[in-house]
Amino acid sequence: MAGNFFRVQCDDCENEQVVFGKAASVVACAVCGSTLATPTGGEAEIHGDVVETVEAR
Repeated sequence: MAGNFFRVQCDDCENEQVVFGKAASVVACAVCGSTLATPTGGEAEIHGDVVETVEAR
C-alpha cells in the first residue's frame, strides 16, 4: 500500500499538519477542528492548501 504524506495548511487558522494522502477517516485540524481531508475510497480529498509532499512512496 503506497501513498504520500502531505503537509497541509488549514484554511481557517493556517496551522500546518501532515496528512496521509489515502486517509481512511476524516482528518480534522488539531488547532481549530476544521476538516482537512475526507476519505473517498482511494485518494483522500484535501480541503486545505498542500504546502509540500513530506514523503513520497
